[in-house]
Amino acid sequence: MNKNIGIVIGIIVLVVAGGVYISMNSESDTAMMQKNNENAVELSAQDKVMAEKKEELQDKEVMMKAGSYEAYAPEKVALASSTHAVVLFFRASWCPTCRAADADIKANLSKIPESLTILDVNYDDSAALKQKYGVTYQHTFTQVDKDGNLIKKWSGSPTLSALVAEVK
Repeated sequence: MNKNIGIVIGIIVLVVAGGVYISMNSESDTAMMQKNNENAVELSAQDKVMAEKKEELQDKEVMMKAGSYEAYAPEKVALASSTHAVVLFFRASWCPTCRAADADIKANLSKIPESLTILDVNYDDSAALKQKYGVTYQHTFTQVDKDGNLIKKWSGSPTLSALVAEVK
């Protein structure tokens, strides 16, 4: 009988000790999970701030980009100034002379003067812009000021150097 009581007491001690051990580890795990969640929230907030700063820099880069050939966006017209020209290239993908001029510009990107931004305008999708600048056929270039006012309009520059020569 004493042997059975010893076994029962031993089992009770093991169960209690196991429960205490599990309880301690569970509290430790819970504390670690809470700390990890706090760190994740903190990192998430830092990531958000970093993303916002990156977006601000990209926005500034759009406004500071010079000596480039890029897709038209209305806000890019604001790059124009007394020392920086902005030219809209009304180009159609189906137009052979447009494709040739586009290929020459792309082949000579490093030769675009820093004081020039060429904006590629899709001729087929830009009815309002065509109307604003009186563009009636593809392969037309328009130099504009920062407010989008027409400075000069011409057609047919087959190369980057011919385009640059036309810019006022």
